Amino acid sequence: MKLMMFKQNGAARLGVVEDENVIDVTVCGGALPETLQALIEAGPDVLATLAQAIKSAPEAAKLPLESITPALPIECPGKFICVGLNYAAHAREGGHDIPEYPSLFVRWATSLVPAEAPVIRPRVSEKFDYEAELTIIIGNGGRRIAEEDALNYVFGYTIFNDVSVRDYQRKTAQWTPGKNFDGTGPLGPHVVTPDELPPGASGLRITSRVNGETRQDSNTADMIFSTAQIIAIVSEFMTLEAGDVIATGTPSGVAHAMKPPGWMKAGDRVEAEIEGIGVLANPIIDEA
Repeated sequence: MKLMMFKQNGAARLGVVEDENVIDVTVCGGALPETLQALIEAGPDVLATLAQAIKSAPEAAKLPLESITPALPIECPGKFICVGLNYAAHAREGGHDIPEYPSLFVRWATSLVPAEAPVIRPRVSEKFDYEAELTIIIGNGGRRIAEEDALNYVFGYTIFNDVSVRDYQRKTAQWTPGKNFDGTGPLGPHVVTPDELPPGASGLRITSRVNGETRQDSNTADMIFSTAQIIAIVSEFMTLEAGDVIATGTPSGVAHAMKPPGWMKAGDRVEAEIEGIGVLANPIIDEA
């Protein structure tokens, strides 16, 4: 199932994407969850109930995708964990060794923006970079999750663009400042349940484009640490909870590795695409 959150009359609503339409779940009747977070927390059985409900959805529930405004899939994730240097070629292009343990950092909710919302280039830097990333949304949570069981803890997969302010990222060994400027983290718009994708969402083409020019072009099979490994490693030291988000790293082709660097600027349009999940697109604007 392909799901999304969208804005309608100023309110965020849960939708099911079918072809070029989104079905507004709130119009389908019954005691169905009204947000993706609520759907996750309701447990896996509710997906079957939702699938049955949308089969008899009234015409009023069907909205053209082009007519709706995407919202964040998870408005305020309890935890948003990011994996750095998870593709060997990307590690090398940044001058790093291939890691034996994943580089982990966090994103805060104030940095997140939905699809089609402006991404804000801050006044203090021109070194504004893109990073297309496969992203995990946790379903049932847990601690010390075994790698062989880890995929059972995934609710679905989405797309993250880990837009980075590179000079601030490199001010110290900790990457937090360069990864958390307000309005620099596009997420969504679609969340695809695991039954629609290969195990662990491996083997999917992942690309990014700036103004239509392809910058990154790789495959999620090239991740150093797989979806299952990442969940097992992270859950060694923290309890994962329903609705937590884990971005799994970006492939090579980022702006800072280009000669000269291909930094994003106001007026650009950046797109991150993952096969089977969709396209996350956003315009770039300068901070006011």
